[in-house]
Amino acid sequence: MTAPLLFGRHLHKAFGPTRALRGADVSVSAGEVLAIMGPSGSGKSTLLHCMAGIVAPDSGSIEYRGRDLGSMNDAERSALRRTEFGFVFQFGQLVPELTCLENVALPLRLSGVRRKVAEARAQQWLDRIEVGELGSRRPGDVSGGQGQRVAVARALVADPAVVFADEPTGALDSLNGEKVMELLTEAARGANAAVVLVTHEARVAAHSDREIVVRDGQATDRELVA
Repeated sequence: MTAPLLFGRHLHKAFGPTRALRGADVSVSAGEVLAIMGPSGSGKSTLLHCMAGIVAPDSGSIEYRGRDLGSMNDAERSALRRTEFGFVFQFGQLVPELTCLENVALPLRLSGVRRKVAEARAQQWLDRIEVGELGSRRPGDVSGGQGQRVAVARALVADPAVVFADEPTGALDSLNGEKVMELLTEAARGANAAVVLVTHEARVAAHSDREIVVRDGQATDRELVA
């Protein structure tokens, strides 16, 4: 049996007196789309942030390709997030001063790729995500749905092994949200990238291969919750 690409074991995390995670376990395999569901305050976003190395758990371990994230220093974790992980957040978080093309190219530029090469790769992804005409425009000049497509292109431009998507359609209407999820999951599967998706919407989770539910800081496969 193939080992998981990313595996979190017995994760605990507290913010002051609030215990966000209480022994959560989660794994995702290469090419798999995993939906993390649960009510507000259940700990699902904290779980994603721990798995992505953004937040360190108080206890427990996270392994990526067999290596413990806790054994890495800050520079190594930053490099991992820049080269191996991609991110899509609820409001896109594009850099307003940069054009859409420059935003998509940014992960490559931060890794030392030459501007011409990075921007050519970025344009390919904008075309693939069906917003190729937006390259010269700034994020403030595009719609929410268009901006989120640009964010998907940015998440995938460096060929990450894992894409983390935290409520990626939460700020969109249902039509735009459905299109963004189709583009994200199809592009990720085409690149054999895993997707770890946080959502509270069943229609968004329907794009996943597997669902887990986070309640009271613990994660359970959806099949076992019903």
